[in-house]
Amino acid sequence: MGFAKQIRTQDAPEFIPTRSSLLSRLKDWDDEQSWRDFFDTYWKLIYNTATKAGLSEAEAQDVVQDTVVSVAKKMRDFKYDPALGSFKGWLLQLTRWRILNQLKKRLPAERMENAHRDETPGTSLAERVPDPAHADMEEFWEKEWQKNLIGAAIENVKQNVNARHYEMFHLLVVKKLPAAKVAASLNVLRAQVYLAKHRVTALVRKEVRRLEKKMI
Repeated sequence: MGFAKQIRTQDAPEFIPTRSSLLSRLKDWDDEQSWRDFFDTYWKLIYNTATKAGLSEAEAQDVVQDTVVSVAKKMRDFKYDPALGSFKGWLLQLTRWRILNQLKKRLPAERMENAHRDETPGTSLAERVPDPAHADMEEFWEKEWQKNLIGAAIENVKQNVNARHYEMFHLLVVKKLPAAKVAASLNVLRAQVYLAKHRVTALVRKEVRRLEKKMI
């Protein structure tokens, strides 16, 4: 069983604000902490989706920036109502639009390049880049959403646990090193490694469950 499935269980302590309360606070453009929380939580998801669509690193960074700006512009009128659709789907749509904008910027340069090479329109770069509206993009977004969820949960827990315990957890669970090697490298008993894993994993499970409820 994968780590993602292992850590989906009970409710969580309030490590970070709930997603619904965060979305409400984002209506205040001057709330720098809330916008920092939002950016830290979602930028990797947006960036990875943009690169999956065929964008360069620089283009993907622009997509992240433009998507965050779009969220800021629309947030004051945004009403979070799960019955009308998920925040996850809304954010994907905004990301798709920003990806398409980046692809459109390529077209003039591509036409010039094709003219010099006498290429036919059917071989343009834009046509070879995966369509961000394709079903594969939704599947990728879902997988990245889950990875992002786990990453955010681990990062939140990291800020609230004993640094030594987290280091043991990180080496054993994230880096997948043998328990004996972790114990030797940190000069602790193997039993301490397993105990730290148990404690930190329990917290991560709770945090993932909480975020699953609030980030859909």
